[in-house]
Amino acid sequence: MITATFVILGAAGAGFAYRLLVGPSLADRTMALNGLVVTGMGALAADAVRTGRGAFLPTLVVAALVASIGTGMIARFIEGRGR
Repeated sequence: MITATFVILGAAGAGFAYRLLVGPSLADRTMALNGLVVTGMGALAADAVRTGRGAFLPTLVVAALVASIGTGMIARFIEGRGR
């Protein structure tokens, strides 16, 4: 099951990377970057389950906080550009 999880996360990461490179708007690229961060966090969590060591779990918490704040700041920037 862990192998299937890594395959699915790899496919999702490839899709997000494509959208990050091709995305026509800044909002598309922002969501793709957020998706890459979430995919990476999922890979870290799956690796923690596979190895039985939770050494990177505090890193997941920090990444979740930074990613959500970063996405909010970029959304605020995009919203302010329309004025």
